[in-house]
Amino acid sequence: MAAQEIGVGGSGVAFLVSAGIVYEIIAAACSSPQTTEINAKSRSETLMKWVHLGVGQAAVFVVAAAVLDQKNAPAILAGGTVAAVLLYAQYVHARNAGLRSGEPGTES
Repeated sequence: MAAQEIGVGGSGVAFLVSAGIVYEIIAAACSSPQTTEINAKSRSETLMKWVHLGVGQAAVFVVAAAVLDQKNAPAILAGGTVAAVLLYAQYVHARNAGLRSGEPGTES
């Protein structure tokens, strides 16, 4: 990408769409909040480690998109922040509910 393209509207959106589809496809094959809840007793630390790593990776992509698309940076940062907070809260809730549950997990 040429230096003069940095900050030009549209690049950040394209960047997020491209990165987002990769994350969506990979996430479709990985654990979810439901899996976290079901197996919290046997692997909550490992599951949350990957949630933390995912949030960190997402932050890198969102900040990069905001730099690439400065015109839309507030919306990009707001969308990324809202999504990260909501998804993180889901995983924390799932972990806590799973640890409190008397139901057996699917993994030992």
